[in-house]
Amino acid sequence: MFAFAASRPRRRPSLTPMIDIVFLLLVFFMLASQFGQDRALPLSLGAGGGSYEGPPRLVSIGPDGPALNGAPMEADALAEALAPLMAAPTDTVVLRPVPGSDLQAIADVATALNAAGINRLVVVE
Repeated sequence: MFAFAASRPRRRPSLTPMIDIVFLLLVFFMLASQFGQDRALPLSLGAGGGSYEGPPRLVSIGPDGPALNGAPMEADALAEALAPLMAAPTDTVVLRPVPGSDLQAIADVATALNAAGINRLVVVE
């Protein structure tokens, strides 16, 4: 008959190589990932009580996009549509977020208007 060797106790696998791989992957993804770029909108706090002159310049920002005086349009076309309504680039434009709109939409519209040279923005609720 055959004689088999005596069975040895089972050896438990070492966790050290697995921990090394996990930490290497963690370091790799921390170095390779790109986090969101922070953008800031220059806002000045007003004391209120100022006067508003000229034709209405109300930009409503809703979930479907911005609208100038109730007429929907793209954010890129706002500056061109606002030009005939403004006597000077220092005139005030009122931004009004519609319930259900997100903060990113407001920031996108404000950035587009700021890039077009319209710097006086008032956000109302």
